[in-house]
Formats: sequence, structure tokens, C-alpha cells
Amino acid sequence: MHLSENEGIENYSFVVTGGLGFIGAALCLELVRRGARLVKAFDLRTHSPWSSQLSQYGVQLIQGDITNKQDVQKALRGSDCVFHLASYGMSGKEMLQYSRVDEVNINGTCHIIDACLDHQIKRLVYVSTPNVVYGGKEIVNGNENLPYFPIDDHVDPYGRSKSIAEQLVLKSNGRPFTKKNGKCLYTCAIRPAAIYGPGEERHLPRIIILTKLGLLPFRIGSPNVKSDWVYVDNLVLALLLASMGLLDDIPGREGHPVAAGQPYFISDGSPINSFEFLRPLLKSLDYDLPKTSLAVSHALLLGKFFWAFYSFLYPWLNSRWLPQPLILPAEVYKVGVTHYFSFLKAKEELGYVPMVSSKEGMAATISYWQERKRRSLDGPTIWAWLFCVIGMSALFAAAYLPDYGPIPFIRTVHLFFFRSMLALKVIFVLAAAAHVGEAIYAWNVAKTIDPANARGWFWQTFALGIFSLRLLLKRAKK
Repeated sequence: MHLSENEGIENYSFVVTGGLGFIGAALCLELVRRGARLVKAFDLRTHSPWSSQLSQYGVQLIQGDITNKQDVQKALRGSDCVFHLASYGMSGKEMLQYSRVDEVNINGTCHIIDACLDHQIKRLVYVSTPNVVYGGKEIVNGNENLPYFPIDDHVDPYGRSKSIAEQLVLKSNGRPFTKKNGKCLYTCAIRPAAIYGPGEERHLPRIIILTKLGLLPFRIGSPNVKSDWVYVDNLVLALLLASMGLLDDIPGREGHPVAAGQPYFISDGSPINSFEFLRPLLKSLDYDLPKTSLAVSHALLLGKFFWAFYSFLYPWLNSRWLPQPLILPAEVYKVGVTHYFSFLKAKEELGYVPMVSSKEGMAATISYWQERKRRSLDGPTIWAWLFCVIGMSALFAAAYLPDYGPIPFIRTVHLFFFRSMLALKVIFVLAAAAHVGEAIYAWNVAKTIDPANARGWFWQTFALGIFSLRLLLKRAKK
């Protein structure tokens, strides 16, 4: 397919569901850059890290719920093309909320299809997932001829719901509009690999936080396991090409869009072990990948444990105090079993070729995270926190608190090492004084090299002492 880069975009109107998200915002900005007449970002949220920039570039922000048919009808009215990106339950705690996953991914998609038919919107590009054909069994250089993974065999509701939604979208291709005028809806589905890039908000932040806290103790699966990744700009390009592939007025293909009813796998085209892919990023942030490996079967047992534990905590899954699970079964399959796909079909039919290499994409991502780390308060692993907080608390209890509950046992243990109560009290006073002195010193240093976080450095060093101060001094040295 050989078209100008703005074919079907310039002077057209677009709606991007999930438009305040990482991919949605990038897509909206690119549509504006290519001359779209109107771009609407339809999202449940009212604010995101990209909302100000979107407003600045003239993108119309529409707050609404994709599960509410009236909201969808209102948002899509007057559009020429819809990019349906909004979804729920891809990773973490969201994966356990079955009803919400189905409500957003299946019912919401039905509302999008109905609104397209009611408002005579010719083009619908759906962002799907490779999980519609993948469920934990090895796939090497797969293509679009692979059958759908059996619905009842999916290990998580997200993959199942996206499979149902994709089939609904593709089967709606060619459906006549509600107002019978001889025209119809054209649809296609994009199946992107794991997405990365500066500002990605789902996978990388979780991995980096776990690594920073020392809670990523092992790799999963063999070093030979490979999977796909796709850089944000490459995915945006593929989405735009897919929308062009749904045009029905291309000379020589009138009434027969090349992408109509078709799915496409999209990636950078460089399958790699996920842990090796992340190594340069983590190393640039002074974090280390774990050296030990865990077999997939053992990782699955751990994932099932977290699934059961978090299912028990279902009423509090949306609470901020409840952290993300370490790993879940579907995530084990993502990183522990080889599965990657060819984008040859997208290349031949849409003209897709990655414009950013994996090396270039990772370099941009590293620069973003290094700057983000520089502007934030750095901290040690959770083990340092536990050592300092529990150690100082126990020392204080042994030296000053009356005999109650476990205090006699704690005091006995401390006296075994320090021999007398006087020594206990002196050691606690000296330790507390050292923490105060280190905190004051950290505050003075931070006022010079990191003034925005000076107060945070003071309190963190007050709690952790040298464990926090050494990180600040390392930053000062750089």
C-alpha cells in the first residue's frame, strides 16, 4: 500500500479512546501533527501526565465511561475514524477484577461498534493483544494464520476478554450502517507486542520499583526465551497505517480496503529475552538484574499463590495501600515462555516498517528514566528499611520500655550482646544522634544538588542513616 503520509488523516476527524494514556496521547499528537481537522481524546480520567500537552495542541479532551453507551455515542458523534485503545486488566491487580475487565473490554467495545454504525463512521481500528492466540505455549515467528486460543483456556480474564472483543470487531467489518445508505463499517485489529518508550506507565515503572526495592529476586525461565517488544513511535505508525488501510476510495481498490477485517501483529522485529532487554535500562539506573533463575513451573506456583492471596483481598484491590502483586500466572507466561510474531503481513499490506530500532528506542527510554531518577528522591532496598526501622525500634524498646508483651524477650536478646542496660541506653542515644547528624548533613548537601527533594532526603536519612546518605553522596559525586 503506497499512500502519502497524511492520506485519510488531513482534514479528517478522529476519536481515540483511552486518549489520555501513554499510547493514546502519542497517537493524538501525531494525528494533530499530520493535519487532522479534529482529534478527540475520550478517557475515563480527567487528567494524566499528557493532558496539558494535549490541550495545548488543540486536542479535545472528553471525559466519559466507555461502559456507558450514552457517553460513547456523544463522544463519537461527527467522527470519521475511531482508534479504540481503551482497555482494562492488562497487568497487576486489575487482572483479578473479572467483572470490570469484561465490562470495559467486551461491553465497551460493543458500545464503540454500535456508535460507529449509528454515526456512519467508516473506519474502526482496534488495539488488541497477541494473547488472543497465545496462552502459554511456545510460538516462534507466529503469523496471523494462527487460530484463536480457546476462550475457556485463558489463564486470565484480560486475554479472554480481548479475544472476544477482537472477534466482535473483525466480524463487524462490512456491517451496513444503521441508516441504510449503501455504506458500511470497515474494521481491523492491531496486535502490539509489549510496549515501551519514554513515559510508558504500566510495565516499566512496576519493574523498576520492584528492582529498586530489591523485590525482583530472580529471573524466570531459560535465558533462551524470547519475546517481542514495540517502541511507542513504531506502534503509532502502525495504527496510522492501519487507518489508511481502511480507506475505501483508494484508486484500484474502491470498496475493498486492504486492511478490512484483518488482524496485524506489530513489533520492532527484534525478539529478545525480556530480562536481557531490560538489562541496559536497569544498569543505567544503578540497579542489577537478579542472577538466579526460577523455573517456569515454580514461578507459576508463586503466581498462583499471589492470585489466590489477592483474590482474598478483592474488596480492597483498588486501595492505594495495597501494593501490586509480585507476579501473576499470565505474567509468568509473558516472560518465561518464548512467543514472538512476524510483522510481514503488516509490511506487505500496510507498508509498516519500524522507523525506530530497538537500540534507539531503548536509548530514548534510558534517557527519560535517568532524568526522572535525577529529579526524584532515590532510596535503598526494602531490606535496608526493615533493618533500620526494626533495629532502631527494637533497640529503643529494649533500652527504655517497661516489661510488656515481647519486650522482655527483646531485652534479653540485646543484653546478650551489650551486657548492661547502661550500654543499651548509650548505644541507642549515640545511634539516634548519628541519624540526626546524618540527616542534617544530608539536608545541607541536598539543598545544593537536589533542592526540590531536600526535605525528603532529610527525613529519609533520619530514618535510614548511612543507607540513605550514601545514595545522596553518590549523586553529589556524579
